[in-house]
Amino acid sequence: MKRREFLTRAAGGGAAALAASSFPKPAVAQGVREWRMVTTWPENFPGLGTGANLLAKFITEGSEGRLKVKVFGAGKIVPAFEAMDAVGNGTVEMGHGAPYYWKGKANASQFLSGIPFGFTAQEQNAWYQYGGGQQLADRIYKELGCKFFVSGNTGCQMGGWFNKEINSAADLKGLKMRIPGLGGEVVKAAGGTPVNLAGGDIAPALQSGAIDATEWVGPYNDLAFGFYKNAKYYYYPGWHEPSGVLDNFVNLKAWESLPADLKALVEAANAAANLIVLDEFVARNNDSLEVLRSKHNVQLRAFPNDALNELGRLSGEVLIDQAKKDKLSQETFDSILAFRKTAIAWSNLSERAYLAARALPFKYAG
Repeated sequence: MKRREFLTRAAGGGAAALAASSFPKPAVAQGVREWRMVTTWPENFPGLGTGANLLAKFITEGSEGRLKVKVFGAGKIVPAFEAMDAVGNGTVEMGHGAPYYWKGKANASQFLSGIPFGFTAQEQNAWYQYGGGQQLADRIYKELGCKFFVSGNTGCQMGGWFNKEINSAADLKGLKMRIPGLGGEVVKAAGGTPVNLAGGDIAPALQSGAIDATEWVGPYNDLAFGFYKNAKYYYYPGWHEPSGVLDNFVNLKAWESLPADLKALVEAANAAANLIVLDEFVARNNDSLEVLRSKHNVQLRAFPNDALNELGRLSGEVLIDQAKKDKLSQETFDSILAFRKTAIAWSNLSERAYLAARALPFKYAG
């Protein structure tokens, strides 16, 4: 695909450092830049890893080879959770992951992923584009030495895989659950023990009993990981992550070195990848859920309203406490709250009302 055509379409740690140094540093020659993108995902993992591949393809082909991006899955150059360090310090030029993975480095980053009982994916995108989210994200990531882009969204996730039924929030007490970010803080407030594991480490931990439960994404990804083999109950909805933002982060100096047309290309490539990744999750989740239910006899369970009500109350307390930790966290949370208020008013009149109408028992074609 020619660059002009693409832009038109797209517009609608010590040991780790040593390992990374063994990879030859790409050079800029005759106007050609060769960048490496490290990810937090297993190589070519459906939806997430392939989303990073798609972004690299768009940039490489859209620039007609002037900016070549090569993708390295988690562990190929650095471990998953060292991707931000590798990009921030200039070991590599670009990374792909999820904002809440970096909360230990910048507390405010976790608010960028999607908060418990927060935005839908569409609302999240609107906040980034028109609610000041992009500007706040750039300020947060500047502290990490990076430029921020939204580069995908999982849509509303599932509530997770459990080895026992959850009849109330009290059933989370003592539970060891893989759940990162602000959702993990809520589980902790409910008496559980949140565990942050990279994607490739979750299934072995669930199988060995190191964790009692896990959330990941939704049917498409969860089927690929085979969680149904070691957990009996599959809960919904994903109260903790109603939209799951994926981030593309670029070393700030590398970003600033790009000419204006390549900057515009990277921005357009991320905008395109963001929408396509979300589209894929919606499409693949439909089919994968049917496979989980019919082939693997997965037992779907809805969280009781009483449990959701308590988790919602705890979420409010956790978010307030987390926002107080620094000025930028508070500013980001305040922006989200303001946008959430107006988004709920419109969504109630549009999406929610329509979904209720579509669920009425009238006879339809077929």
